[in-house]
Amino acid sequence: MRLRKRNVETPYEVLLSLLEGHVSPSKGQSSELAAVTTERWYMAPGVKRIDVRQDGIVGTLFLPPGPGPFPAMLDLWGLGGGLVEYRSALLASKGYASLSLAYFNHQDLPGPKKRLNVGDSYCKAAFQLLQDHHQVCADRVGIIGLSFGVLLALRIATRTGLRPSCLICVNGPVGSSFKIPDDDDEDGSSEETEGDQEYWTYDDLGHVTFKNVFFPAHMCPESKAKIEDLACPLMYVLGEDDLSSPSKENADLIEEALNAAGKSHLFTRLSYPGAGHLIEPPYAPNARQPLYMVKPKKSFVIWGGHHALHAAAQADSWRKMQAFMESHLR
Repeated sequence: MRLRKRNVETPYEVLLSLLEGHVSPSKGQSSELAAVTTERWYMAPGVKRIDVRQDGIVGTLFLPPGPGPFPAMLDLWGLGGGLVEYRSALLASKGYASLSLAYFNHQDLPGPKKRLNVGDSYCKAAFQLLQDHHQVCADRVGIIGLSFGVLLALRIATRTGLRPSCLICVNGPVGSSFKIPDDDDEDGSSEETEGDQEYWTYDDLGHVTFKNVFFPAHMCPESKAKIEDLACPLMYVLGEDDLSSPSKENADLIEEALNAAGKSHLFTRLSYPGAGHLIEPPYAPNARQPLYMVKPKKSFVIWGGHHALHAAAQADSWRKMQAFMESHLR
């Protein structure tokens, strides 16, 4: 299982206990010397959470306290789908307006939930909605994407005519083995997500990885972002034990394309040995191979990450992401 904060308007209650002596899992519980319960909040006092259902866009907007205008981030997650809010809530708590965008597997989106039914025009409209908000600095809007959200971030920055101020890309691809829908598609939907199942691989326990789906050699040419057209700074956060995406190969592709275009100054790489796929805000436990689906059969996905190294990567990258945003959005 994976521990995720679904309702960011309530805190986690965390019980801290001080135990006597060294604690070992192989021995019985030692006596408790003291205990306290504290709260961990994802929204600072005064942060506003606003449901967005406008012009077909499905998301949640978080605004920092005060009148603004604020720098802003468009927040894109992966093909787990749904609407993930905790990163945006934390960004708003740090002074950035942030729009967490749903684009897959959400009941308020058009078409079948397990098909990608929105494309470049949808992402462009979401970016513009954020940019046009009266409490947002229109010329200081960036994008953060994790996993498949990286590809969407890159496509927004290179195919739509928009000019984000910066990109933060976490363990994601520059293209995919399945076609991304665009305005010319008759039904406006993609093929099955995660590509053809011929690219799914399994370990001896039957746990699945989608790493081959996003290898450069398997990408549909029309799905790939035009990296050479990138015009803003890009930070790529790489987990070297990512078992769900070939992140190193994709980071290398980005760096090589920017070097060839004379834009090497735009690229920053953060590489973390032992970190897995889901490099998230810090102080939440890593799920190396969590439950992925229960129907039609129970299956687990392999994300990778060794716990101590992954935890250190989350803490370090979160600080450096904030410094990157301060440099390019303030």
